[in-house]
Amino acid sequence: MSKYSDDLPQLSGRLFLTDGGIETYLIFHERLDLPCFAAFHLLRDPIGRTVLTRYYERYIAIAKSSGAGFILESPTWRASTDWGDRLGYTHDEMSAVNRDAIRLMAELRARHESKEMPIVISGCVGPRGDGYDPGCTMSAAEAEAYHAHQIAAFAEAGVDMVTAITMTNVDEATGIARAAQKHRVPVALAFTLETDGRLPTGQALGEAIAQLDGATEDAPVYYMISCAHPTHFENTLAPSEPWTKRIRGIRANASKRSHRELNDSPDLDDGDPIELGRQYNSLMRRHSQLTILGGCCGTDHRHVESISLACRVVT
Repeated sequence: MSKYSDDLPQLSGRLFLTDGGIETYLIFHERLDLPCFAAFHLLRDPIGRTVLTRYYERYIAIAKSSGAGFILESPTWRASTDWGDRLGYTHDEMSAVNRDAIRLMAELRARHESKEMPIVISGCVGPRGDGYDPGCTMSAAEAEAYHAHQIAAFAEAGVDMVTAITMTNVDEATGIARAAQKHRVPVALAFTLETDGRLPTGQALGEAIAQLDGATEDAPVYYMISCAHPTHFENTLAPSEPWTKRIRGIRANASKRSHRELNDSPDLDDGDPIELGRQYNSLMRRHSQLTILGGCCGTDHRHVESISLACRVVT
């Protein structure tokens, strides 16, 4: 049963942390085989569950030492129907996987939550296609129908909210927001940005937020920026623009490389965690509403710890 869906504590203005780039960490640091970048595949056996538990507990410890709250983002970025089909999962098995992922998050919360460190459980939704490329886009109605299967499983499992990460286009994000509305689950949306601070479709971020809010009656509880380095979007966020107040979170990449460069590279560019922390600090000083912080591609616990140390003095 949901604990915080009616009153999300991260909206209070205090610092909340979340994890880094789980897929890149598991592949490059744990040396695990993740077909289709599917972290949920690890839920199949006790060893995989132990790896996931250890992964999340490292971040929870950082939040505890920082005096921050924490958002447990489930390992389900790839746990939608098309990706499940590629990996041999049936429709019903994918529902079960998503519910099981939330059960694991609930177990972690039961062990680690305290009055000083609220832990929010979020069902992570990823794009139907690639997180870098809008590819063959769907209509909002098609996206709603597609993503409703996963969001329904999250709702049944009692999530506090859902978060759609690495959204490349407004229509798919709109469909996700509407599916969440129908299942009465709060939703946050994180857009992927290119090196010019625009969505992969070329649309300006402010225009995308205005379009989505207009199509859903302001359904998202907040927006985030994901899968881009701060140098790619810092000049996009003008404090004088009202739409920037809708952005409350950042999940930046460790690398300054473009998505094409990252996609073509055989190595992991994990950047400079200390520098990334300073860049988050600079963003927070310009935009006081940015209080939900984590990482995306190439980031791990080192980056989130650096971010927490740099930013807890700002909040």
